[in-house]
Amino acid sequence: MKESIYKNYDELPLFLNAATVAKVLGIAPSSSYELMHEKDFPALRIGNRIVVPKEAFIHWVEQHTGGCE
Repeated sequence: MKESIYKNYDELPLFLNAATVAKVLGIAPSSSYELMHEKDFPALRIGNRIVVPKEAFIHWVEQHTGGCE
């Protein structure tokens, strides 16, 4: 598994692209593209780009890891 270059959520940009999602989660970029097309993933389409708002991404991670219980 790849190690994330980010040590906390404060270091993330306001909007994450597929490459950043991959780095944060320690997955391959192709896997992050697949994830960004999942129905429950908080991705936004802006023209041809797909981005994820930082706060929505944090909430999604917490939901899927039990972090918000």
